[in-house]
Amino acid sequence: MLLRFFALIVLCSQLYANERIIALSPAINETLFALGAGNEVIANTEYCNYPPESKTRPKVGGYFSPSLEKILSLRPSIVMLQENNAPLGEKLRALGIKTIVLKIDTYPSIRESIFTIARYVHKEEGGKRIVNELDQKLHALKGIVKDQKILMVFGHNTDLSKPLFVSGQNLYFDDIIRCSGNQNALQSKRKGQPVLNLENIIALNPDIIILLAPNTHELGLSKEVLIRPWLNLPINAVTHQNIYVEDKEYSSNPSQRLGLFLDDIRGMLIHAQRH
Repeated sequence: MLLRFFALIVLCSQLYANERIIALSPAINETLFALGAGNEVIANTEYCNYPPESKTRPKVGGYFSPSLEKILSLRPSIVMLQENNAPLGEKLRALGIKTIVLKIDTYPSIRESIFTIARYVHKEEGGKRIVNELDQKLHALKGIVKDQKILMVFGHNTDLSKPLFVSGQNLYFDDIIRCSGNQNALQSKRKGQPVLNLENIIALNPDIIILLAPNTHELGLSKEVLIRPWLNLPINAVTHQNIYVEDKEYSSNPSQRLGLFLDDIRGMLIHAQRH
């Protein structure tokens, strides 16, 4: 009986030790589940839909509009959010809630965010494993093609007369391009996602274009429909048939599934090598 009593105490202490985490971005949510800490996620946002278990968690609002009232009602021990929600983090801290603000935009910051999340859920070895795998996949891009100007374009653009958002510097897309031994077709001091017009694109004359268009099929579109508007442009990417569509939803989610995106990019570069 005494042994059973102590075993029960140990079990209860372990259960009590689990955090009650609210994840306020898909990347954070996915990383927690990938680390094996999904049982500690008590809520997330409307866009947290992977892995499937994430859909069963209570939702506290959208990516940019989480409800402070809902968060407080769930009595979290930790709230994890990205820098773009930093003002909410300040409010939560003022209310005495432990808040972790994570920078997740460049490749180095993605690596660091995984290490940080792993540390808080006591899954350090899992964090190392995930980051090592990402590093290996990134390294595998090196030297497939070299010194090519690569342009990454965001959105489901079927009309190129409208403004086009592209990857500038200070994003992990740019880090991926540079680590592959190539260069971003747009060399600019503008951060994030600069806007270009058709004349700008032609002037840049990219060798490879990657259209980042997650959930294309769900929107009733196809890769062919997205590529078609580019085919009349007098640029190298058209001449050498190096226009690709990345339509997987993980392409814009810098979690551990970044590895899948890196695999896709590798396939595109191998194809471009043959042209």
